[in-house]
Amino acid sequence: MPKDRADHSGGPLARSSEAATFDVKASALQDPALLRRLLRAKDRMDAASHEAWPVKRLAEVSGVSEAHFARSFKQAFGVPPHRYLLTRRIEQATTLLRDTELSITEIAFATGWESLGTFGRTFHDITGRSPSAMRLEARANLPGLDRMPACVVKAAQRPDLTIAVLEKRRRVVKGTVRPSIKEVS
Repeated sequence: MPKDRADHSGGPLARSSEAATFDVKASALQDPALLRRLLRAKDRMDAASHEAWPVKRLAEVSGVSEAHFARSFKQAFGVPPHRYLLTRRIEQATTLLRDTELSITEIAFATGWESLGTFGRTFHDITGRSPSAMRLEARANLPGLDRMPACVVKAAQRPDLTIAVLEKRRRVVKGTVRPSIKEVS
């Protein structure tokens, strides 16, 4: 096999210039001090996902510039900070829909949304169901879920935000959306 090709068969990986470039970026990101700073910002978002977390505020928490923070966060966690925050808010909303009697409006505001319409549209775009349909489905499946640890339930219900919501909408219109793993099963 030529040295400039990667071996995808699980055998030893031959070095390519693309892989070498990635390793340089990844090794630069492996700076423990930077990772601790990024985790500090991530922990703050987790603890108060209902609050507004613009990149400027997150960069201040981590003690780095806004551009460096945004770039480093995406490299470290695979998604931009805003998309990470969206994931947390949708997870929290799903849990509240399943476990409480709060109205959908109360849940929207409790999880950091400023508009019920934006919450409903974004929730539907990400999960494929409206908040009320999600509540009915979650409660129907509740007897099986109460035997599982909460962290496992959250991981299984975590929304797939590897592509932006607007990009998903464009692909739906063009008919080029690939079904997610959750939609196939």
